[in-house]
Amino acid sequence: MTTLRSHRRILAASLVGTAVEFYDFYIYATAAALVYGPLFFSGQSPGAQLLLSYATFGLAFVARPVGAVLFGHFGDRVGRKSTLVASLVLMGGSTVAIAFLPTYAQVGWIAPALLCLMRLGQGLGLGGEWGGAALLAVENAPAHRRNTWGMFPPLGAPVGFLAANGLFLVIGLVLDDAQFLAWGWRIPFLLSAVLVALGLWVRLKLVETPAFLEAEAAEAIPKVPIATLLTQHLRPTLAGTFGVIACFALFYLATAFALGYGTKTLGYSREAFLAVELVAIWFLAGGVIVASVLADRHSAGRMLAIGFAGCVLVGAAMGPMLGAGSLFVVWLWLSGALFVMGFAYGPLGGWLPSLFPAGVRYTGVSMTFNLGGVLGGALAPIVAEALAPHGLWMVGLYLMGAGVLSLGGLAMLGRPR
Repeated sequence: MTTLRSHRRILAASLVGTAVEFYDFYIYATAAALVYGPLFFSGQSPGAQLLLSYATFGLAFVARPVGAVLFGHFGDRVGRKSTLVASLVLMGGSTVAIAFLPTYAQVGWIAPALLCLMRLGQGLGLGGEWGGAALLAVENAPAHRRNTWGMFPPLGAPVGFLAANGLFLVIGLVLDDAQFLAWGWRIPFLLSAVLVALGLWVRLKLVETPAFLEAEAAEAIPKVPIATLLTQHLRPTLAGTFGVIACFALFYLATAFALGYGTKTLGYSREAFLAVELVAIWFLAGGVIVASVLADRHSAGRMLAIGFAGCVLVGAAMGPMLGAGSLFVVWLWLSGALFVMGFAYGPLGGWLPSLFPAGVRYTGVSMTFNLGGVLGGALAPIVAEALAPHGLWMVGLYLMGAGVLSLGGLAMLGRPR
């Protein structure tokens, strides 16, 4: 039997990787909203700069399904542990490299090209990270605690967000705008090396999960997992993909888009808006914990349904609340949106692995999570930026549509699982 010490190591390893993932992703999203436009696309108008910055942000989502197939293949064929180590190295290495990139003023078009290349590297590594972390927790969990253990990868989102946003807030308070634009934005990318080193130290001490060892012993591992997934498990793959859309749309509209809109259109200071988001993110952590614990008592599907329905309500409230002209009302909307996201996100850690057998589980979870991320996350800041000039209610309508699509994913499986 596994010991309490090994349980802690397993849960820490599943948490730290996704914390690094969301830290890396959010420092990029924040930098894209605040500085990438003038630094890497200085020849364009301010509006075009912001759109191009968000386009590079979306590049990683394009690479994520490719990474899901690549790392999913090895995760199902070779094992969870070694695949998780490789994904963390690629993801973290690409992030640290961004700290050393030249700007457009220094090397011209080579600067945005290198930025895109590093972003693709991030996306490839991210494609295998979340799914593997979820399996690490769930495949080691007691049968009656799978959703509670499965909440640790989702908890990486608020942990990574707090680290990233907190660091940007401190930097913004210490440095002036010119210093932040010149070199201060690089600090969070450089410090990512510390988190990656911590993640590797924890993961290298792990052993393989029991579910993978059983599948390997039973020779239940297909030669080409992605082919088996698409031919024999297409319905749960589609259902899982649609089920992920709402959580990504909620996260990136309530964080990256809201930050850019709040500072550039509504006129709030960067430090004030970051502070508001730092307080609101605790509601995401609370939502993840509450929904995941309740999922073991009721079902993950029921908790997800609450989150997806809440996404529709939050979308309806976006226009009047985010544009209310009151930072307190803005905080109320952000807190509500992120709490709802906890219900749309936390139970995914236990729900997605339950859709697939062990032989294709790494590929299945990684593909559904990352394809849903493309549909719900990659497009969200770009579409929202294009819709916002016509009214925030249109952005809210987009968010409502994401909630409806995720409810449709649940409906594809019949009764909640």
